[in-house]
Amino acid sequence: MTPAILFLEKQKAAFTLHQYDCTAHDDFGAHAATQLQIPLEQVFKTLLTEGEQGAVVALVPSSSKVNLKRLAKAAGVKKLEMMPPTKAERLTGYKIGGISPFAQKKRLTTVVDASAQLHAEILVSGGKRGLSLGVTADLLHSLLNAAIADIT
Repeated sequence: MTPAILFLEKQKAAFTLHQYDCTAHDDFGAHAATQLQIPLEQVFKTLLTEGEQGAVVALVPSSSKVNLKRLAKAAGVKKLEMMPPTKAERLTGYKIGGISPFAQKKRLTTVVDASAQLHAEILVSGGKRGLSLGVTADLLHSLLNAAIADIT
């Protein structure tokens, strides 16, 4: 049980669990999509960014790249840059390749790419490598108070 799963269960949220053998050392989203035989655009990666106003979490399809200007605008901040991996691990309590948007050490501003609304379910990290959670964009919006915007 990861903190993310415990959080969702406590909230009585509907989600699906997807486990796979993770042998990747980078591009974890593509690896998950291949292992689970799910389209790459349905597997969302959790990216940590930072700026003068603090940290912002971006959830974007593994098939895309985050547009930092669009993300900053959606988060209501001036400028953002990618956070170094070691800092992202310290801030969230999760390891790279397994950073879940749920149950991070501190509640951070979160923005989900609008393409999530095109799918009945998207996969996000479950809190460790080799574990993904199937959730809806609405669930991310309601449980994380996440904004939904075009950020790719």
